Amino acid sequence: MSQPKFAQIKQYIINNIKTGTWEQHSRVPSENELAEQFSVSRMTARRALTELTDTGILTRSQGLGTFVASFKSQSSLLEIRNIADEIKERGSAYSCNVETLESMAAIAPIAIALGVEENSLVYRSVIVHFENGGPIQVEERFVNPKFAQHYLQQNFTQITPHEYLSQVAPLTEARHTVEAISPSAQVCQWLDLYNEEPCLQVIRRTWSSHGVVSFTRLISPGKKYRLGGHLTFKR
Repeated sequence: MSQPKFAQIKQYIINNIKTGTWEQHSRVPSENELAEQFSVSRMTARRALTELTDTGILTRSQGLGTFVASFKSQSSLLEIRNIADEIKERGSAYSCNVETLESMAAIAPIAIALGVEENSLVYRSVIVHFENGGPIQVEERFVNPKFAQHYLQQNFTQITPHEYLSQVAPLTEARHTVEAISPSAQVCQWLDLYNEEPCLQVIRRTWSSHGVVSFTRLISPGKKYRLGGHLTFKR
């Protein structure tokens, strides 16, 4: 059974974004252009653009057109960045240790976060990131295998999970919660902390255009890490 025309248009747009043909902020074809290209009515083309806009994949600007949305968090001022790039931009040396890389049955909280069935197979990685040889962050990540089938075969000392997932399931949305925590004994060992020094924990869920890709806990020493953002107000 063939897809409805509006669904074909949506898939065409999504494919161009996923392959990098249209980068973030790129203008996409107008309703008239899509209607002509797919031999459909403007209403059908409008439905495709509207649905992709409602899900945050596209953004529309009155009088200017429709554009690929920014690949940033949809509910936070924080930009999603690769920790390796952040460290290197500071002029420091980046390295990491892969502590865990495994498949597991999803317990209820993980299943809910990833939008999968309880006890279904998910992937888990635990990586300690270092700056100039000193531990700066513990990353525990749960991944939906549907969007990253070869996750467990990656060498995460050469490519970070963020880089890999950005390639196979480009980010369209992310949500954060940030809180201060007392780290576990294991986290203290990984981060070389004493007396359970306060840490900053970021819990992040990320989406691609087809669903939730990963659920991640990022734990950093409070004395070594801070979060910031830049907000621009439009008139």
